[in-house]
Amino acid sequence: MKLTTKQLTLCALLTCMALALSYMEGLFPVLIPLPGVKLGLANIVTVFALYALGPGQALLILLGRCLLGAVFAGNMSALLFSLLGGTAAMLMMIGLSRLRGLSVYGVSIGGAAAHNCGQVAAAILTLGNTAPLYYLPVLLGVSLLTGAVTGLVSACLFRALAHTGLALG
Repeated sequence: MKLTTKQLTLCALLTCMALALSYMEGLFPVLIPLPGVKLGLANIVTVFALYALGPGQALLILLGRCLLGAVFAGNMSALLFSLLGGTAAMLMMIGLSRLRGLSVYGVSIGGAAAHNCGQVAAAILTLGNTAPLYYLPVLLGVSLLTGAVTGLVSACLFRALAHTGLALG
């Protein structure tokens, strides 16, 4: 994929925004007191990038966020969880975004559910047993809420930008 300077700059800025949202999310108290549950504010950027820039650039932003987030946090062991969850979410959202009649809410919820499946897969690989599968129904239930919130914020962002007349591509 060949990117123009404008596209590369926009990808870099969106990656920085996703990193900042991910970091800020860690500063707030946990809204849902369950292990491994986060609101996923950085996914707002991922959903935005998917619709505004396309799947290729959205995937670059996601991979950059995962890698840099692990490096900056000094937690390279979390990279597997981040990559598997993020990649599963991105692939699901790319597929769902191509379905007619499915809104950004449905795409976001599907991405949140796929993210949890990817992270459970990472846990199974890390632990070497299938015990994390028992936690998956809880995570999938929570993904309905977190995905809906991410979808709502993304929809609001799209509505706000529609009035600016700015072209992103």
